[in-house]
Amino acid sequence: MKTAVIVTTYNRPDALAAVLASYRAQSSQDFELLVADDGSTEATRSVVDDCRRHAGFAVHHVWHEDQGFRAAAIRNRAVAASSADYVIFTDGDCVPAADFVARHQQLAERGWFVAGNRILLGADFTQRTLAATLPLHTYSSLNWLSAWLQRDVNRLLPLLRLRDGHWRRSAPQRWAGVKTCNLAVWREDLNRINGLDEAYAGWGLEDSDLVIRLLHAGVRHKNGRFATPVFHLWHAENDRSRLMENRQRLDALLQSDRVRAERGLDQYA
Repeated sequence: MKTAVIVTTYNRPDALAAVLASYRAQSSQDFELLVADDGSTEATRSVVDDCRRHAGFAVHHVWHEDQGFRAAAIRNRAVAASSADYVIFTDGDCVPAADFVARHQQLAERGWFVAGNRILLGADFTQRTLAATLPLHTYSSLNWLSAWLQRDVNRLLPLLRLRDGHWRRSAPQRWAGVKTCNLAVWREDLNRINGLDEAYAGWGLEDSDLVIRLLHAGVRHKNGRFATPVFHLWHAENDRSRLMENRQRLDALLQSDRVRAERGLDQYA
């Protein structure tokens, strides 16, 4: 099974550097990494180039011009640039645990997508982490307990590790709460639904749209919690001026049985 990790980023090279450092330290190096760059400046390219020089896996930089928030479009471009069988979506401000890729690969199952979760870092802890290049992927349980006691992180429970089992398939139709900061999907299923829908403009809900259409296509939800955590670096809230419009689009999808994206992967065939 050929695996691709797609990391979406926009003009946050310090956070991206921390994320890519953790991918270089993954317990499984059997994957390719694509940085899906939503129009960043040369500083981000330099970070990707540095990772490419030191990584034990292939690293690609997929970029398009900055025309506002177009996460769906750059993710589609990255998917189209890869020939992987299995795609793990995440973000350039989400530092993976050291076994993140390996555990996603272990949980992969035909006919299912796998949705993991995240631990949120506070603003001060994020600043210290980036300033001192703290290797979060090497933190011990005691380190995280200390961080939680100091209110540097919002929770510890996702750090638990549980094996695969029937309980992971207990909510096969659940879409609420699933985010592309920690989502693994088979390439054949992405092709079937035409990838992400680029009709969504601005921040918000393009990931929910993706998951709902996967469910419409018969792909089911598998729980990746207690296996595949990421550590989400703090950032200010994104511009949500288009959220109402996106919500109306998502509500219409929920009332339908539509499977394919209006504007999706087939543009890059």
